[in-house]
Amino acid sequence: MRENDIEKKALIWFRNDLRTADNLSLTKACREAGVVAVYCIDPGLFEPGEYGFKRMEKFRARFLLESLGDLNKNLASLNISLLVYVKKAEEVIPEIVQKYGIQKVYLQKEWTRDELNELNGVRENTLKGIEFEESYDQFLFHPEDVPYREFAEIPEVFTQFRKACEKSTRVRQVLATPDPKPKTNLIPDTNPLPSLEDLGFEPFDTHPQSAFPFRGGENAAVMRIQEYFWETRKLAFYKKTRNGLVGKDYSSKLSPWLANGSLSAKTVYWEVKRFEKEIRKNQDTYWLIFELIWRDYFKYISLKYGDRIFHLGGILNKDYTWVNSEAARKEWIHGYTAEPFVNANMIELAQTGWMSNRGRQNVASYWAKELQQDWRIGASYFEAMLLDYDVHSNWGNWMYNSGVGNDPRDRKFNIQRQASQYDPHGTFQNRWLQTSLF
Repeated sequence: MRENDIEKKALIWFRNDLRTADNLSLTKACREAGVVAVYCIDPGLFEPGEYGFKRMEKFRARFLLESLGDLNKNLASLNISLLVYVKKAEEVIPEIVQKYGIQKVYLQKEWTRDELNELNGVRENTLKGIEFEESYDQFLFHPEDVPYREFAEIPEVFTQFRKACEKSTRVRQVLATPDPKPKTNLIPDTNPLPSLEDLGFEPFDTHPQSAFPFRGGENAAVMRIQEYFWETRKLAFYKKTRNGLVGKDYSSKLSPWLANGSLSAKTVYWEVKRFEKEIRKNQDTYWLIFELIWRDYFKYISLKYGDRIFHLGGILNKDYTWVNSEAARKEWIHGYTAEPFVNANMIELAQTGWMSNRGRQNVASYWAKELQQDWRIGASYFEAMLLDYDVHSNWGNWMYNSGVGNDPRDRKFNIQRQASQYDPHGTFQNRWLQTSLF
Protein backbone atom coordinates (compact mmCIF):
# COMPACT_ATOMS: atom_id res chain seq x y z
CA MET A 1 0.00 0.00 0.00
CA ARG A 2 1.44 3.36 -0.99
CA GLU A 3 1.30 6.09 1.65
CA ASN A 4 -0.66 8.30 -0.74
CA ASP A 5 -3.42 5.69 -0.72
CA ILE A 6 -3.77 5.72 3.07
CA GLU A 7 -6.94 7.42 4.20
CA LYS A 8 -6.46 10.67 6.03
CA LYS A 9 -6.94 10.21 9.75
CA ALA A 10 -7.20 11.89 13.11
CA LEU A 11 -4.53 11.06 15.68
CA ILE A 12 -5.28 10.43 19.33
CA TRP A 13 -2.17 11.06 21.37
CA PHE A 14 -2.57 9.12 24.61
CA ARG A 15 -0.94 10.57 27.70
CA ASN A 16 -2.43 10.02 31.18
CA ASP A 17 -5.72 8.72 29.77
CA LEU A 18 -4.96 5.08 28.97
CA ARG A 19 -8.55 3.87 28.59
CA THR A 20 -11.28 3.44 26.02
CA ALA A 21 -14.27 4.04 28.35
CA ASP A 22 -15.08 7.60 29.39
CA ASN A 23 -12.31 9.05 27.22
CA LEU A 24 -13.31 12.38 25.70
CA SER A 25 -10.38 12.60 23.28
CA LEU A 26 -11.10 9.11 21.95
CA THR A 27 -14.81 9.87 21.65
CA LYS A 28 -14.07 13.02 19.64
CA ALA A 29 -11.44 11.33 17.46
CA CYS A 30 -13.78 8.49 16.58
CA ARG A 31 -16.14 10.97 14.90
CA GLU A 32 -13.50 11.42 12.22
CA ALA A 33 -13.22 9.18 9.17
CA GLY A 34 -10.21 7.31 10.48
CA VAL A 35 -8.18 7.16 13.69
CA VAL A 36 -4.60 6.30 14.59
CA ALA A 37 -3.44 6.14 18.23
CA VAL A 38 0.02 6.73 19.63
CA TYR A 39 1.80 6.64 22.98
CA CYS A 40 5.37 7.85 23.46
CA ILE A 41 7.58 6.69 26.33
CA ASP A 42 10.21 9.36 26.83
CA PRO A 43 13.63 7.70 27.33
CA GLY A 44 14.50 10.62 29.61
CA LEU A 45 12.20 9.14 32.25
CA PHE A 46 14.83 6.49 32.93
CA GLU A 47 17.79 8.84 33.34
CA PRO A 48 18.79 10.52 36.64
CA GLY A 49 17.13 13.88 37.09
CA GLU A 50 17.80 17.02 39.09
CA TYR A 51 17.79 15.26 42.46
CA GLY A 52 19.59 12.12 41.34
CA PHE A 53 16.58 9.85 40.81
CA LYS A 54 15.06 8.45 37.66
CA ARG A 55 11.59 9.82 37.06
CA MET A 56 10.25 6.29 36.69
CA GLU A 57 11.60 3.15 38.32
CA LYS A 58 10.70 -0.45 37.57
CA PHE A 59 7.37 -0.68 39.42
CA ARG A 60 5.57 2.07 37.54
CA ALA A 61 7.37 1.11 34.32
CA ARG A 62 5.90 -2.40 34.45
CA PHE A 63 2.50 -1.04 35.45
CA LEU A 64 2.64 1.33 32.46
CA LEU A 65 3.49 -1.47 30.05
CA GLU A 66 0.65 -3.58 31.42
CA SER A 67 -1.68 -0.61 31.00
CA LEU A 68 -0.55 -0.15 27.41
CA GLY A 69 -1.18 -3.85 26.82
CA ASP A 70 -4.80 -3.47 27.92
CA LEU A 71 -5.17 -0.28 25.90
CA ASN A 72 -3.78 -2.02 22.83
CA LYS A 73 -6.31 -4.88 23.16
CA ASN A 74 -9.23 -2.57 23.83
CA LEU A 75 -8.38 -0.29 20.92
CA ALA A 76 -7.95 -3.31 18.65
CA SER A 77 -11.55 -4.26 19.46
CA LEU A 78 -12.47 -0.83 18.07
CA ASN A 79 -10.28 -1.47 15.00
CA ILE A 80 -7.85 1.26 16.07
CA SER A 81 -4.13 0.64 15.90
CA LEU A 82 -1.95 1.75 18.82
CA LEU A 83 1.65 2.68 18.01
CA VAL A 84 3.96 2.73 21.04
CA TYR A 85 7.46 4.17 20.82
CA VAL A 86 10.30 4.51 23.31
CA LYS A 87 11.17 7.88 21.82
CA LYS A 88 10.41 11.51 22.52
CA ALA A 89 6.98 12.63 21.34
CA GLU A 90 8.51 15.57 19.48
CA GLU A 91 10.35 13.08 17.27
CA VAL A 92 7.50 10.62 16.77
CA ILE A 93 4.29 12.57 16.38
CA PRO A 94 5.39 14.92 13.58
CA GLU A 95 6.44 11.86 11.55
CA ILE A 96 3.11 10.11 12.12
CA VAL A 97 1.18 13.25 11.22
CA GLN A 98 3.04 13.49 7.91
CA LYS A 99 3.02 9.78 7.10
CA TYR A 100 -0.71 9.22 7.62
CA GLY A 101 -2.02 12.56 6.49
CA ILE A 102 -3.24 13.48 9.97
CA GLN A 103 -5.32 16.63 10.04
CA LYS A 104 -6.17 16.82 13.72
CA VAL A 105 -4.53 15.62 16.94
CA TYR A 106 -6.72 14.88 19.97
CA LEU A 107 -5.16 14.74 23.42
CA GLN A 108 -5.88 15.14 27.12
CA LYS A 109 -4.96 18.59 28.36
CA GLU A 110 -1.99 18.69 30.72
CA TRP A 111 -0.58 21.89 32.22
CA THR A 112 2.45 21.06 34.33
CA ARG A 113 5.98 21.98 33.27
CA ASP A 114 7.28 18.83 31.60
CA GLU A 115 4.02 18.05 29.84
CA LEU A 116 3.80 21.60 28.47
CA ASN A 117 7.40 21.43 27.25
CA GLU A 118 6.63 18.14 25.54
CA LEU A 119 3.57 19.54 23.77
CA ASN A 120 5.44 22.67 22.69
CA GLY A 121 8.20 20.52 21.21
CA VAL A 122 5.66 18.49 19.26
CA ARG A 123 3.91 21.60 17.95
CA GLU A 124 7.19 23.17 16.82
CA ASN A 125 8.14 20.09 14.80
CA THR A 126 4.70 19.42 13.31
CA LEU A 127 3.51 20.72 9.95
CA LYS A 128 1.77 24.08 10.11
CA GLY A 129 -2.01 23.98 9.97
CA ILE A 130 -2.39 20.81 12.05
CA GLU A 131 -4.97 21.37 14.79
CA PHE A 132 -4.36 20.14 18.33
CA GLU A 133 -7.58 19.72 20.32
CA GLU A 134 -6.98 19.35 24.05
CA SER A 135 -9.67 18.25 26.51
CA TYR A 136 -9.76 18.44 30.30
CA ASP A 137 -10.55 14.81 31.08
CA GLN A 138 -8.94 13.87 34.39
CA PHE A 139 -11.27 15.63 36.84
CA LEU A 140 -14.21 14.68 38.97
CA PHE A 141 -15.52 18.27 38.79
CA HIS A 142 -14.92 19.61 35.28
CA PRO A 143 -13.22 23.05 35.15
CA GLU A 144 -16.18 24.45 33.23
CA ASP A 145 -18.55 23.40 36.02
CA VAL A 146 -16.83 24.51 39.23
CA PRO A 147 -18.10 27.70 40.93
CA TYR A 148 -15.03 29.76 40.05
CA ARG A 149 -14.72 32.01 37.02
CA GLU A 150 -10.95 31.60 36.87
CA PHE A 151 -8.35 29.39 38.53
CA ALA A 152 -6.99 32.32 40.56
CA GLU A 153 -10.19 32.11 42.63
CA ILE A 154 -9.51 28.55 43.83
CA PRO A 155 -9.45 28.79 47.65
CA GLU A 156 -6.33 28.05 49.68
CA VAL A 157 -8.19 25.67 52.00
CA PHE A 158 -9.53 22.34 50.77
CA THR A 159 -12.71 22.42 52.87
CA GLN A 160 -13.86 25.65 51.22
CA PHE A 161 -13.28 24.14 47.78
CA ARG A 162 -15.05 20.90 48.68
CA LYS A 163 -18.14 22.53 50.15
CA ALA A 164 -18.52 24.95 47.24
CA CYS A 165 -18.22 22.19 44.65
CA GLU A 166 -20.48 19.77 46.51
CA LYS A 167 -23.12 22.47 46.74
CA SER A 168 -23.13 23.66 43.12
CA THR A 169 -21.29 21.23 40.84
CA ARG A 170 -22.75 18.08 39.35
CA VAL A 171 -20.40 15.34 38.19
CA ARG A 172 -20.79 14.73 34.48
CA GLN A 173 -21.98 11.40 33.17
CA VAL A 174 -19.55 8.74 31.99
CA LEU A 175 -18.97 8.55 28.24
CA ALA A 176 -19.61 5.18 26.66
CA THR A 177 -16.86 3.40 24.76
CA PRO A 178 -17.10 4.44 21.09
CA ASP A 179 -18.44 2.02 18.47
CA PRO A 180 -15.80 0.13 16.49
CA LYS A 181 -14.39 1.77 13.40
CA PRO A 182 -14.52 -0.11 10.09
CA LYS A 183 -11.80 -2.78 9.86
CA THR A 184 -10.24 -0.75 7.07
CA ASN A 185 -9.24 1.73 9.79
CA LEU A 186 -6.46 -0.61 10.96
CA ILE A 187 -3.06 0.43 9.64
CA PRO A 188 -0.67 -2.14 8.21
CA ASP A 189 2.53 -1.35 10.11
CA THR A 190 1.68 -1.76 13.79
CA ASN A 191 4.68 -2.13 16.09
CA PRO A 192 5.11 -4.51 19.05
CA LEU A 193 4.78 -3.17 22.57
CA PRO A 194 8.14 -2.60 24.28
CA SER A 195 9.30 -4.89 27.05
CA LEU A 196 10.60 -4.03 30.50
CA GLU A 197 14.08 -4.81 29.21
CA ASP A 198 13.58 -2.24 26.45
CA LEU A 199 13.18 0.34 29.22
CA GLY A 200 16.37 -0.80 30.95
CA PHE A 201 14.89 -3.02 33.68
CA GLU A 202 15.11 -6.72 34.42
CA PRO A 203 11.82 -8.63 34.79
CA PHE A 204 10.77 -9.09 38.42
CA ASP A 205 8.11 -10.77 40.51
CA THR A 206 5.68 -8.85 42.69
CA HIS A 207 6.70 -9.06 46.34
CA PRO A 208 4.56 -11.71 48.08
CA GLN A 209 3.65 -9.25 50.86
CA SER A 210 2.79 -6.35 48.58
CA ALA A 211 -0.40 -4.46 49.47
CA PHE A 212 -0.80 -3.82 45.74
CA PRO A 213 -0.63 -7.21 43.97
CA PHE A 214 -2.55 -5.99 40.91
CA ARG A 215 -1.77 -5.55 37.23
CA GLY A 216 -1.95 -2.33 35.30
CA GLY A 217 -4.57 -1.52 32.71
CA GLU A 218 -8.18 -0.60 32.13
CA ASN A 219 -9.41 -4.18 32.35
CA ALA A 220 -7.59 -4.75 35.63
CA ALA A 221 -9.14 -1.56 37.05
CA VAL A 222 -12.62 -2.80 36.17
CA MET A 223 -11.84 -6.09 37.91
CA ARG A 224 -10.66 -4.28 41.03
CA ILE A 225 -13.86 -2.24 41.24
CA GLN A 226 -15.89 -5.40 40.78
CA GLU A 227 -13.99 -7.08 43.61
CA TYR A 228 -13.79 -4.17 46.08
CA PHE A 229 -17.29 -2.81 45.52
CA TRP A 230 -19.46 -5.72 44.52
CA GLU A 231 -17.86 -9.01 45.59
CA THR A 232 -16.35 -8.22 48.99
CA ARG A 233 -18.35 -4.99 49.51
CA LYS A 234 -15.34 -3.53 51.31
CA LEU A 235 -16.40 -0.11 50.06
CA ALA A 236 -19.01 -0.08 52.82
CA PHE A 237 -16.16 0.01 55.38
CA TYR A 238 -13.72 2.27 53.51
CA LYS A 239 -13.48 5.13 56.01
CA LYS A 240 -12.98 2.74 58.91
CA THR A 241 -10.15 0.83 57.22
CA ARG A 242 -8.49 3.43 54.95
CA ASN A 243 -5.69 4.16 57.43
CA GLY A 244 -4.65 0.52 57.44
CA LEU A 245 -1.16 -0.69 56.57
CA VAL A 246 -1.35 -4.40 55.77
CA GLY A 247 -3.20 -6.18 52.97
CA LYS A 248 -4.86 -5.29 49.70
CA ASP A 249 -8.30 -4.38 51.03
CA TYR A 250 -7.72 -1.71 53.70
CA SER A 251 -8.28 0.83 50.91
CA SER A 252 -9.62 0.78 47.38
CA LYS A 253 -6.12 0.80 45.80
CA LEU A 254 -7.60 2.56 42.76
CA SER A 255 -5.01 5.35 42.71
CA PRO A 256 -2.48 3.75 40.30
CA TRP A 257 -5.17 3.28 37.64
CA LEU A 258 -6.47 6.79 38.26
CA ALA A 259 -2.94 8.17 37.99
CA ASN A 260 -2.26 6.95 34.46
CA GLY A 261 -5.86 7.30 33.39
CA SER A 262 -6.69 3.62 32.99
CA LEU A 263 -9.70 4.59 35.10
CA SER A 264 -11.55 7.90 35.28
CA ALA A 265 -12.61 9.65 38.48
CA LYS A 266 -16.13 9.97 37.07
CA THR A 267 -16.33 6.20 36.59
CA VAL A 268 -15.44 5.64 40.24
CA TYR A 269 -17.91 8.30 41.39
CA TRP A 270 -20.89 6.89 39.52
CA GLU A 271 -20.01 3.36 40.59
CA VAL A 272 -20.04 4.55 44.22
CA LYS A 273 -23.43 6.14 43.59
CA ARG A 274 -24.74 2.87 42.16
CA PHE A 275 -23.38 1.02 45.22
CA GLU A 276 -25.10 3.51 47.51
CA LYS A 277 -28.38 2.95 45.69
CA GLU A 278 -28.21 -0.83 45.48
CA ILE A 279 -26.25 -1.90 48.58
CA ARG A 280 -25.57 0.73 51.22
CA LYS A 281 -25.00 4.45 51.61
CA ASN A 282 -22.99 5.61 54.62
CA GLN A 283 -20.06 7.78 55.67
CA ASP A 284 -17.67 5.15 54.34
CA THR A 285 -19.01 5.26 50.80
CA TYR A 286 -19.00 9.07 50.86
CA TRP A 287 -15.39 9.08 51.99
CA LEU A 288 -14.13 7.57 48.76
CA ILE A 289 -15.77 10.47 46.93
CA PHE A 290 -14.19 12.79 49.50
CA GLU A 291 -10.77 11.45 48.50
CA LEU A 292 -11.58 11.96 44.81
CA ILE A 293 -12.33 15.60 45.63
CA TRP A 294 -8.93 15.92 47.33
CA ARG A 295 -7.40 14.56 44.12
CA ASP A 296 -9.26 17.22 42.14
CA TYR A 297 -8.19 19.93 44.56
CA PHE A 298 -4.48 19.32 44.00
CA LYS A 299 -5.07 19.51 40.26
CA TYR A 300 -6.77 22.89 40.66
CA ILE A 301 -3.94 24.09 42.91
CA SER A 302 -1.42 23.27 40.18
CA LEU A 303 -3.62 25.04 37.64
CA LYS A 304 -3.65 28.08 39.92
CA TYR A 305 0.04 28.18 40.78
CA GLY A 306 1.82 26.54 37.86
CA ASP A 307 5.51 25.83 38.40
CA ARG A 308 5.43 27.12 41.98
CA ILE A 309 4.44 23.61 43.08
CA PHE A 310 8.05 22.64 42.25
CA HIS A 311 9.71 25.58 44.04
CA LEU A 312 11.44 25.20 47.40
CA GLY A 313 9.15 27.77 49.02
CA GLY A 314 6.08 26.09 47.55
CA ILE A 315 2.91 28.03 46.85
CA LEU A 316 3.35 29.96 50.11
CA ASN A 317 6.87 31.21 49.23
CA LYS A 318 7.98 30.15 52.70
CA ASP A 319 11.62 30.84 53.46
CA TYR A 320 12.57 27.93 55.68
CA THR A 321 16.13 26.75 56.21
CA TRP A 322 16.45 23.44 54.39
CA VAL A 323 19.31 20.95 54.52
CA ASN A 324 20.65 18.63 51.84
CA SER A 325 22.48 15.83 53.64
CA GLU A 326 23.58 12.84 51.59
CA ALA A 327 23.81 10.74 54.79
CA ALA A 328 20.24 11.61 55.78
CA ARG A 329 19.03 10.80 52.27
CA LYS A 330 20.59 7.33 52.33
CA GLU A 331 19.27 6.54 55.79
CA TRP A 332 15.75 7.64 54.86
CA ILE A 333 15.68 5.79 51.52
CA HIS A 334 17.27 2.62 52.90
CA GLY A 335 15.19 2.53 56.08
CA TYR A 336 18.02 3.22 58.55
CA THR A 337 16.57 6.21 60.41
CA ALA A 338 15.93 6.47 64.15
CA GLU A 339 12.20 5.75 63.60
CA PRO A 340 11.21 2.11 62.95
CA PHE A 341 7.81 3.17 61.60
CA VAL A 342 9.45 5.39 59.01
CA ASN A 343 11.90 2.64 58.14
CA ALA A 344 9.20 0.01 57.63
CA ASN A 345 7.29 2.28 55.28
CA MET A 346 10.39 3.17 53.27
CA ILE A 347 11.35 -0.48 52.92
CA GLU A 348 7.84 -1.32 51.76
CA LEU A 349 8.12 1.39 49.10
CA ALA A 350 11.50 0.15 47.90
CA GLN A 351 10.31 -3.44 47.72
CA THR A 352 6.85 -2.92 46.21
CA GLY A 353 6.39 0.58 44.76
CA TRP A 354 3.52 1.09 47.20
CA MET A 355 3.03 2.92 50.49
CA SER A 356 -0.16 3.57 52.42
CA ASN A 357 -1.59 7.06 52.79
CA ARG A 358 -0.80 6.97 56.50
CA GLY A 359 2.77 5.93 55.77
CA ARG A 360 3.28 8.66 53.18
CA GLN A 361 2.24 11.40 55.56
CA ASN A 362 4.55 10.13 58.27
CA VAL A 363 7.68 9.63 56.19
CA ALA A 364 7.17 13.00 54.48
CA SER A 365 6.69 14.79 57.79
CA TYR A 366 9.78 13.07 59.19
CA TRP A 367 11.89 14.03 56.17
CA ALA A 368 10.77 17.66 56.01
CA LYS A 369 9.84 18.55 59.58
CA GLU A 370 12.17 16.37 61.69
CA LEU A 371 15.24 16.21 59.46
CA GLN A 372 14.46 19.54 57.74
CA GLN A 373 15.69 18.19 54.43
CA ASP A 374 14.78 19.76 51.07
CA TRP A 375 11.26 18.41 50.60
CA ARG A 376 11.68 18.30 46.81
CA ILE A 377 14.20 15.48 47.20
CA GLY A 378 11.55 13.39 48.93
CA ALA A 379 8.94 14.31 46.32
CA SER A 380 11.33 13.30 43.54
CA TYR A 381 12.06 9.96 45.19
CA PHE A 382 8.33 9.30 45.44
CA GLU A 383 8.00 10.24 41.77
CA ALA A 384 10.51 7.56 40.88
CA MET A 385 9.15 4.82 43.10
CA LEU A 386 5.39 5.11 43.46
CA LEU A 387 3.08 3.01 41.32
CA ASP A 388 0.45 5.73 41.61
CA TYR A 389 2.64 8.76 41.00
CA ASP A 390 0.53 11.70 39.89
CA VAL A 391 2.30 15.03 39.49
CA HIS A 392 -0.47 17.06 41.12
CA SER A 393 -1.18 14.82 44.12
CA ASN A 394 2.46 13.98 44.75
CA TRP A 395 3.84 17.51 44.76
CA GLY A 396 0.67 18.90 46.34
CA ASN A 397 0.83 16.43 49.22
CA TRP A 398 4.55 16.99 49.72
CA MET A 399 4.03 20.75 49.93
CA TYR A 400 1.17 20.12 52.36
CA ASN A 401 3.27 17.91 54.63
CA SER A 402 6.31 20.19 54.41
CA GLY A 403 4.61 23.41 55.51
CA VAL A 404 4.76 25.17 52.14
CA GLY A 405 1.35 24.17 50.79
CA ASN A 406 -2.32 23.97 51.66
CA ASP A 407 -2.22 22.86 55.30
CA PRO A 408 -3.57 25.82 57.31
CA ARG A 409 -2.37 24.19 60.55
CA ASP A 410 1.17 23.33 59.37
CA ARG A 411 1.01 20.16 61.45
CA LYS A 412 3.92 17.90 62.35
CA PHE A 413 3.41 14.20 62.92
CA ASN A 414 4.42 12.52 66.15
CA ILE A 415 5.84 9.41 64.49
CA GLN A 416 5.88 7.20 67.59
CA ARG A 417 2.33 8.11 68.50
CA GLN A 418 1.24 7.41 64.93
CA ALA A 419 2.95 4.01 65.02
CA SER A 420 1.27 3.06 68.29
CA GLN A 421 -2.12 4.18 66.98
CA TYR A 422 -2.04 2.59 63.54
CA ASP A 423 0.33 -0.34 64.13
CA PRO A 424 -0.26 -1.08 67.86
CA HIS A 425 1.00 -4.67 67.69
CA GLY A 426 3.88 -3.92 65.35
CA THR A 427 2.46 -6.21 62.66
CA PHE A 428 3.33 -3.87 59.82
CA GLN A 429 6.73 -2.91 61.17
CA ASN A 430 7.74 -6.51 61.84
CA ARG A 431 6.68 -7.47 58.33
CA TRP A 432 9.09 -5.04 56.65
CA LEU A 433 11.88 -4.43 59.15
CA GLN A 434 12.90 -8.07 58.77
CA THR A 435 13.39 -7.49 55.05
CA SER A 436 16.91 -6.71 53.92
CA LEU A 437 16.95 -3.96 51.32
CA PHE A 438 20.44 -3.39 50.00
